Amino acid sequence: MSHTFRLDHTMIRVADLDSSLDFYTRILGMSILRKNDYPGGRFTNVFLGYGPENETTTLELTHNWDTDQPYEMGAAYGHIAFNVDDVVSAMDYLEKEGVRIKSPAKPMNHGTRMLGFVYDPDGYIIELNEPLKRL
Repeated sequence: MSHTFRLDHTMIRVADLDSSLDFYTRILGMSILRKNDYPGGRFTNVFLGYGPENETTTLELTHNWDTDQPYEMGAAYGHIAFNVDDVVSAMDYLEKEGVRIKSPAKPMNHGTRMLGFVYDPDGYIIELNEPLKRL
């Protein structure tokens, strides 16, 4: 029996849910697809995306109510990547919005694809890249 696998969502923990929602919705243009509070577990899950759940990959923000300190990122974490049509203008927009820049727009090392990196409110690294050119 064969199985088809498709990426469903990525989850990150956030210390300040309002700040993170502002960043991902207002600044990056994602929509809130669903939000659930779990009083028994003292946490909230919010799923964000650019299209319907179960049709597109989504981002899950988990906010533990009793956590008020930033989370450690861990050595294994890399980044969350977003496609944009023009990395240079997107980076200019993010800088004007007060988003902290990690690395300005430039061609990737050993390649030509444009990349830029910023930090979200919790310090997670966000990569902006231009879509791959199909042959």
